[in-house]
Amino acid sequence: MVFVALADTSRRRLLDRLRHRNGQTLGELCEGQAISRQAVTKHLRILEEANLVISEKRGRERLHYLNPVPIHAVAMRWLKLFDALPMDALVDKRKGPG
Repeated sequence: MVFVALADTSRRRLLDRLRHRNGQTLGELCEGQAISRQAVTKHLRILEEANLVISEKRGRERLHYLNPVPIHAVAMRWLKLFDALPMDALVDKRKGPG
């Protein structure tokens, strides 16, 4: 579910905004967006289902927070595997340079 959530540019933009300033309301997240409030709400729901965003109701407002744990898990599980490989093993030596 994390990869599906991260596949969309608008959702990645929302995550970037929360990374820059955590604890934003829906209205704050909608500011400057080229998509509608309904679309932002839909994207937030997908991010919440993927556990990438956690929402908390405070009075009349709902604040949205970035949850970096699933992204960290992906990095540790998948991306870290490539760090362990020598880069020259990824190059087809039969082709030669360039």
